[in-house]
Amino acid sequence: MNSVDMTMASVACIGECMVELRQAQGGQAGQGGGLYSRGFGGDTLNTAVYLARLEVKVDYLTALGDDALSEEMVAAWSAEGVGTRRVVRLPGKLPGLYMIQTDAKGERQFFHWRDSAAARQLMSLPETDELLNSLMSYDIVYLSAITLSIYDAPGRERLFAAIKRARLLGTRFVFDTNFRARGWPDRDVAREVFAAAFAAADIVLTSTEDLLALYPGESHEQLMERIPTPELVFRLAEPVSLLRFPGGTGEVRAEPMSKPVVDTTAAGDSFAAAYIAARLGGSDPVEAAQAGHRLASLVICYPGAIIPGYAMPPKKRHRPAITRQATK
Repeated sequence: MNSVDMTMASVACIGECMVELRQAQGGQAGQGGGLYSRGFGGDTLNTAVYLARLEVKVDYLTALGDDALSEEMVAAWSAEGVGTRRVVRLPGKLPGLYMIQTDAKGERQFFHWRDSAAARQLMSLPETDELLNSLMSYDIVYLSAITLSIYDAPGRERLFAAIKRARLLGTRFVFDTNFRARGWPDRDVAREVFAAAFAAADIVLTSTEDLLALYPGESHEQLMERIPTPELVFRLAEPVSLLRFPGGTGEVRAEPMSKPVVDTTAAGDSFAAAYIAARLGGSDPVEAAQAGHRLASLVICYPGAIIPGYAMPPKKRHRPAITRQATK
């Protein structure tokens, strides 16, 4: 990937952010009257926040309601430096909601209320054409399998068609295989959509956890062969990434942890942000994967998806820019 001026580089992150209810400390399932703290959560939103903190210009593309919670989300994203000009507001609609419940052994269980969430309508609105045409103005379009799972088949086809048009003008499509079985009607549908995303992508960020859930029993080599994209980052169960890119392959191992792991939430989301930021800044895939592991290793030392701003690593100076080129 050619490097670009980081003050001008832009990423469009597409997805859904939901209201999160997390069980307060001291409360356990089955005891009744538990207290919950409220927050917000979403995989591509987490990536957008970390991209903004890494000084990449990023917009979040989604749909929200006109309620107080949606307003609070937009304000929080703006405060983090995430662009909200592509957020469509739908009167009378609400964001989705999920609840995290923890048992006596500390095991987590998730409950979702999202079937009528505003974000699910993003590909079927009067504003959709304008939103999709805007993808051509970005250096990178980033989305995950969770993003694709919230749209119906016509909506996914519409999105893929827009991405293909944008690629003709030099936009790069980065697909993250963040797979959650509960979001799909069955695994056959998921496999079909994954194949379409692999065929359209310039960069795929994936893991054994995601792919073995869809293609059980296959080796690392077999799983990687399923993905024809020119640039592939394949994260293993241990903190190691296998890389394939034009002109070579590589293996990147995360540095040993110096602090205890507190919460693995957003490890993959932050890895994606650091990888994309490094590639936009001119780093090669090996250097970008090293940056991804560094940030992910830091994020998992703090509770929650978004770590405190003061805990972010020192900013890195980027290489001189080269103009992006259209796909041939």
